[in-house]
Amino acid sequence: MMFRSTLGAGGGSVATRSEPAAPAVADTLDVRTVWISDLHLGTPGCQAQALLDFLRDVECRTLYLVGDVIDGWQLRRSWYWPQPHNDVVQKILRKARKGTRVVFVPGNHDEFARRYVTHSFGGVEVVDDCVHVTADGRRLWVTHGDLFDGVVQCARWLAVTGDVAYEFTLKLNRWFNRLRARLGLPYWSLSRYLKGRVKRAVSYVGDFERAVAHEAKKRGVDGVVCGHIHHAEMRHVDGVLYCNDGDWVESLTALVEHHDGRLAIVDRSATRFAPAVRHAREAALQ
Repeated sequence: MMFRSTLGAGGGSVATRSEPAAPAVADTLDVRTVWISDLHLGTPGCQAQALLDFLRDVECRTLYLVGDVIDGWQLRRSWYWPQPHNDVVQKILRKARKGTRVVFVPGNHDEFARRYVTHSFGGVEVVDDCVHVTADGRRLWVTHGDLFDGVVQCARWLAVTGDVAYEFTLKLNRWFNRLRARLGLPYWSLSRYLKGRVKRAVSYVGDFERAVAHEAKKRGVDGVVCGHIHHAEMRHVDGVLYCNDGDWVESLTALVEHHDGRLAIVDRSATRFAPAVRHAREAALQ
């Protein structure tokens, strides 16, 4: 496994190390909690097979689905639902039947589910938001995060237009990565690269992180777990632990809690074109 960064409970750096991945080893990741969001099932951009592989490889007590699980916006424009997307849903329901607590926090793309808050479907609890208590006693507020996105809240037409442009970028990205795969090169995200280079996008991400962390601080919790912006991150913002679990369109990331309360971002993008190799890049925070 490779550890991207390691911080202590007080925020100080304690260790950073890198170990080579063991080839062709399909170990199960046994953790206390998993957070995933922005699956965007129902879109061609969803990396459903990679997500299904991850769900098969991980065992947890609680699985949080932190919004944008099903992309209602895209499905209203045109229907797209291949078998791997159905397999992901069935795998999640199977986990619920076998005793995993599954909690669904709707986002803006699956906002239709917000009318079913407090209900349970197939063992999946639907909530607006919630507080998770880690094994070491920290209280983490879990929310999708779209309520702190000014574009979504104040200019929905712009958000929808941006969503169409985003889908186009992902389409280019798929063709580009098919070529890279033939050349034996790893997955590379065009849209993530563009977001990292465009000044306004970088500013947008920073503003979002500060807004969510500020609300978490007002609520008196130790940290927040969210999604929405497709940017996996874990750091302290204004004294609050900010965790974003990323997405399963570009990043292929999840946030996990180990049994002792340590948090880590698990990155499966490195195995996107080599599914026999099971290794993770983690950002652990004790």
